[in-house]
Amino acid sequence: MKTISETIIKLENLSKHFGNLKAVDNINLEVKQGETIGLVGPNGAGKTTTIKMISNILNPTSGKIYIRNKKGVLQNLVENPRNLVPRGFLIDIPSFYEMTPAQLLTYFAKLQNFPNDQIKDRMDRLLKLFNLYEWKYENVEDFSKGMKQKLGIIQAIIHDPDFIILDEPQTGLDPKARIEVRRFIRGLQKQGKTIFVASHLLHEISEICDKIALISYGKIIAFDTIEKLEVKLRTNELLFQTLQEITPDKLGPIIEKLTSKLEPYLDKDLDPKISRIPVYYDSKDKEFVIYYDGKRESRADILKILMNEFPEFDLISFSQPRTSQLERIYEQMIGDQGQKEMNERRMK
Repeated sequence: MKTISETIIKLENLSKHFGNLKAVDNINLEVKQGETIGLVGPNGAGKTTTIKMISNILNPTSGKIYIRNKKGVLQNLVENPRNLVPRGFLIDIPSFYEMTPAQLLTYFAKLQNFPNDQIKDRMDRLLKLFNLYEWKYENVEDFSKGMKQKLGIIQAIIHDPDFIILDEPQTGLDPKARIEVRRFIRGLQKQGKTIFVASHLLHEISEICDKIALISYGKIIAFDTIEKLEVKLRTNELLFQTLQEITPDKLGPIIEKLTSKLEPYLDKDLDPKISRIPVYYDSKDKEFVIYYDGKRESRADILKILMNEFPEFDLISFSQPRTSQLERIYEQMIGDQGQKEMNERRMK
């Protein structure tokens, strides 16, 4: 008797080569039911190629792709692409024929065997949700890039799939639309959908994903929650801004005093690749950066010290940023992987 799998998709030693180029190089990844996974990497890292293989648009050079079938069992996609769980895809930048959204979405819904008597209600609700309802009978060729992107997201989920794959879903969207898309993805999460998102927009990924896979030169170089990735690098950062701009003549004494007063709470094992000093001033953003031991009690004590023992400035903000941590992890790991790749090539 076969056991129903909690896993929706599993990649085993997956590779794709284009001539001598290893676009995807022996990656392993497993996504559980209800998880939202972010695949993050720079342009050319292998994100879209990976997604096209999962979508059965490209065949792998080697390795296997397992996807849960309708009986709840993992099935080899290349050997048998039939009877898999309902899936929805937004692949790269969507391009549509000269059709109206009504024609396009009806076609995709029927293609995926969505009940005919439910198509209109489902389509209208989604078009209204993405502010496209008034364009329902207009030619898609007249749409802006952002409107086409939103329509691409709708076609990916028009048939209410269990597993949704989105490649750069925020491309071409204005800030308001990006917020709407994030809110919509959170709604899908509450429904228990499994979502796989590829993006280079780190702050967008950090807002919606349970785990993040960092990809560089076709390889997964890290896969974990943001919090655990931060722990691996053992860095904790605090930012605070002052009402007054700190001039160069005053900066040295203030940094020296901050370092002395906060010494019990500062990171004693700070990675020099991140910073050589635990307290510094970012003149571009006009804020101080403190690398500390990461304890909640330390944050509270540091705030008290800043407010009570520094008449030299007025504190106007105090925070522990999540996005900058992720960006630093990303930059450090991508940089380390790039150097490793260069060294390996030199040795060949």
